[in-house]
Formats: sequence, C-alpha cells, structure tokens
Amino acid sequence: MIKKILIGIDDSKYAQNAAKYGFKLAETLDAHVGLVNILEPMAIPVSGTGADEILGASIQGVGAPDVDIIQAQTEISKNIVESAIKKYAGKTQVTHFNEYGSTGEGIISCSLEFRADIIVIGTHERTGLDRLFSGSVAEYVVRHSTIPVLVVPSKE
Repeated sequence: MIKKILIGIDDSKYAQNAAKYGFKLAETLDAHVGLVNILEPMAIPVSGTGADEILGASIQGVGAPDVDIIQAQTEISKNIVESAIKKYAGKTQVTHFNEYGSTGEGIISCSLEFRADIIVIGTHERTGLDRLFSGSVAEYVVRHSTIPVLVVPSKE
C-alpha cells in the first residue's frame, strides 16, 4: 500500500513533470508527499590559493565570505520546493526536505528518513558523453533504493 511518496525535484522541466505526476498519484492514493530538493556542493574558480584553476575548489573548502553563496543556494532551494507545493499540492499533506550533498544519495537518505513507500523522480534522458560526465541521478536512485522508484520520462 502506498501511503508516502517521496518526490525529488530541482528547477528543471523534467522535475516539474515528475512533481506533477507524483502529486496526481498522491491525490489518487490519498498519500502523504515528501518533497526533496538537494543542494549539491559547487565548485567555484579560486585564483592564487593552490586550488585547481580549471576545476575550482569545492564550496566546502572556501572561506567565510562565500557563505553568501550557500545562503543563496538555500534560498533558491526553498523557492523550488515552495513553488512546487503551491503549483501541485492542493490539499495533499506535504513534508519538505532541503538537503545538502550528492543528489542521488540525498534522495535515498530522505526516502529512509521519510519512510517513503515509493520515490518519484524525473529524468533528463541524457545520453552519450553528457551522461558519462554528469551521470544520472535517476539511474543512481534506481540502483541504490530499497523501495520502488517511479522514473517519469520527459521528451524534449
């Protein structure tokens, strides 16, 4: 029986499609939704610090002035979640998560914390070199989840 649905979202149209589908499913099943947006550490160019000039430095290795970047990312994440709730939730009960770390691992972690019965995520349908270099969050979640995962495709 599906009573808790975790929906992973970001600011892409693919995630919006998955959110729409996940909320419709929740409405049909009278299920509680967990909505998660993961903030991934970002690399920023840093000159003269010994950091790699091409790859930059992880935000975690940067000094206090760049805390503003983390705060901006957090605000964007909150806006993504609030927008999805406003757009799709209706009367559905929603718990939201804003996590920091690897997207795939964060979704798996939130599914455990939320005690989800199913995970709903969108896919960017990356192929070739794009997929090789950026990986696939959907593929990671499918491979590592201990609960069913519904991957909502979206064609461009």
